[in-house]
Amino acid sequence: MMKRLTRIERNTSETRISATIDLDGSGNRDISTGIPFFDHMLDLFARHGFFDLTIHAEGDIGVDNHHTVEDIGIVLGSLVNDALGDRKGIVRYGHAVTPMDETLSEVSLDLSNRPYLVCHMPEHMGVCGTFDTRDVKEFLRAFASKGGMNLHVNVRYGENDHHIVESVFKGLGRALDQAVSLDKRITGHLSTKGMI
Repeated sequence: MMKRLTRIERNTSETRISATIDLDGSGNRDISTGIPFFDHMLDLFARHGFFDLTIHAEGDIGVDNHHTVEDIGIVLGSLVNDALGDRKGIVRYGHAVTPMDETLSEVSLDLSNRPYLVCHMPEHMGVCGTFDTRDVKEFLRAFASKGGMNLHVNVRYGENDHHIVESVFKGLGRALDQAVSLDKRITGHLSTKGMI
């Protein structure tokens, strides 16, 4: 089996990011974005997806966290896309329903190479630490777009913002782990078109 590990650097006037991912890892993490709550969420994503993930980012967080969060979504989606290569043999679909205390979220995705995001989160979302939880949707949009995935995130219910976001990131890791898994019964692409 070919190693599904890749590295990306992205440098703009707003952010400087270097990152690696191994889709066939064991959940090892080294994450530093300058945004402690976001570090925690990315840590959960990698841990629950069993991805070896390194992200080192410096951004204009003195302005706010938006650029850093969105650009990490771009980088992480690009990493997944690159690591998947031609996508042959992958299960392609992933789904996770994840409880977190009073919260229940559902994450479903298709690594179809047809990017699309549907995201339903409570309107009351606010700030956790220095992290504006409304930026979660911007992260997910960038991640889905660059990752070539159709991504549906539905928070069925929840009250605590921390629990809501944590449930989503755990579910995202679990669903992506399913979708990137290889199945020896799939000799090409799991598609009637013969390609993804």
